[in-house]
Amino acid sequence: MTSRTKNILMLTAVVLLAVLPLILVNGEFGGADDAAEQIIAELHPGYKPWFSSLVEPPPETESMLFALQAAIGAGFIGYAIGWFKGKSVKPNKQ
Repeated sequence: MTSRTKNILMLTAVVLLAVLPLILVNGEFGGADDAAEQIIAELHPGYKPWFSSLVEPPPETESMLFALQAAIGAGFIGYAIGWFKGKSVKPNKQ
């Protein structure tokens, strides 16, 4: 199998992994906080939270901050993997 064929197969797999959940999942994506809040409301209707957030950003901002957090984490992990890989490679002696 050539490297071009492998690259095309990997690209197809990535696209499918990104698109299939959007097609197959019915309804809107909800966060874990929303799901927990709904279950608590069902189990204990009179429950009052101990405190509330000081700032309530719009959902778009929350999504953007979550994506930024994921990107920073992925960058850190990629840097660490590259650093360890670079340390393991022996320098060429000339």
